[in-house]
Amino acid sequence: MKTRNLSWVSLLLALASPAHPPAQAASPARPNVLFISVDDLRDWVGYLGKHPQAVTPHFDRLASHGVVFERAYCAAPSCNPSRAALMSGLRPSTSGVYVNAQDWRPHVPPELTLVTTMRKAGYETLAVGKIYHGHWDRHSEWEEYASDRSRDPQPSGSETGVGAIQFAPLDCSDEEMQDSDVAAYGIRQLSRKHDRPFFLCVGFRKPHLPWNVPRKYYDLHPLETIQLPPALEGDLNDVPKMGVNLARHFGDHERILKAGKWKEAVRGYLASISFVDTMLGRLLDAFERSEYRDNTIVILWSDHGWNLGEKEHWRKFALWEDTTRSPLIVVAPGLTTAGTRCEQPVDLMTIYPTITDLCGIPTPKHVEGRSLRPLLANPAANWDQPAIMTWGRNNHAIRSIGWRFIRYSDGTEELYDESADPNEWRNLAANPRYKAEKDRLANWIPVRNALDVPRRAGGSEEDPDAKQKSSSAKQRAVD
Repeated sequence: MKTRNLSWVSLLLALASPAHPPAQAASPARPNVLFISVDDLRDWVGYLGKHPQAVTPHFDRLASHGVVFERAYCAAPSCNPSRAALMSGLRPSTSGVYVNAQDWRPHVPPELTLVTTMRKAGYETLAVGKIYHGHWDRHSEWEEYASDRSRDPQPSGSETGVGAIQFAPLDCSDEEMQDSDVAAYGIRQLSRKHDRPFFLCVGFRKPHLPWNVPRKYYDLHPLETIQLPPALEGDLNDVPKMGVNLARHFGDHERILKAGKWKEAVRGYLASISFVDTMLGRLLDAFERSEYRDNTIVILWSDHGWNLGEKEHWRKFALWEDTTRSPLIVVAPGLTTAGTRCEQPVDLMTIYPTITDLCGIPTPKHVEGRSLRPLLANPAANWDQPAIMTWGRNNHAIRSIGWRFIRYSDGTEELYDESADPNEWRNLAANPRYKAEKDRLANWIPVRNALDVPRRAGGSEEDPDAKQKSSSAKQRAVD
């Protein structure tokens, strides 16, 4: 294993330049980049219309200024592999970073990452909040990585949610929250003079669990009005055993139904989204007041989707539509047209090459993914590559216009007609009528399926009941 890893690292290093060479003078014409990440935000934002009660005026405002990708998908439905893939340019199936418990840093040299590429090109690299997965940060890649408060206030009452799905209103101000510090740092950087183009990374932590935010955001979503997401009893009956294991190993849905707290949980998630929307609004206000508003690319993304009872599943950690779809907005001065939408499925592996392309920087050879430039200029342009998602070694989903195809490592499959069945209630994989469609989509399944990089002892996800998860035989079978 050690020899394999060293060989792999050597190959990647051959594609990259030496670590941290002297910064080159950046071209005066190069734009700044405001790079905004949001944690665990699914498609419940107003401009996507997936949940009618989402209150997100500031996400909607940003969407109105650029190109909205209506079908954007993560590389992996979990924080660590999704972020490691986006930032390194290496898909999970290439790097072997599949789950949160894997420390990607010894296996992804800093020379390969987007941050280092921007830094070598002469950009001032600045960051705050959550960019990589919190357990495996590598802050040294940036010239400056600001600190923020270590935790949010805790709820004062005894009602804190159901198991690990934690949610409660807080009797505190916005300013006492971590994401307020994150927004404040971004605002300070947008308010000061920069003598080089900047790559400013602002990583909001909500709506990641726990959904504990100031009470006023809960008040925006009265409990008696809450609408549940569409769900079908017995939805997993036609899902392969491996897909069921991915969806059921936490037991969240059963616990929430037993507690009668489904609406309360949905309310907590909506409240957390409204909170982070307000933090985004503060940042956008500062950006629009700044001298940089006309020469800055803005890219906003979330690392994956989230299920709240659809397919009898909660959290991410599955290869379905709701666990993998996330917001993606791009504003590129001189290229994008305000208020346009792109319906072509894309995955977040496009972000790295899009940034380098738009900034006039050569895209490193190792980067997997294509620049979105053609779709930014014309959202109806031809684009023949579907979105590719991976969850665990050799488990992949392919999302094209109208179809989602999933193949697990044991060869079992799911196929959904997204046009006729957007809730994915009817698995068509066993129907011979759709064999040609399956074969077409299967051509996009990654050929390389790298062995897992080592995991932390007792490896777990980031959730509060991680100990329970790490002991699950089902999860071990998948991971």
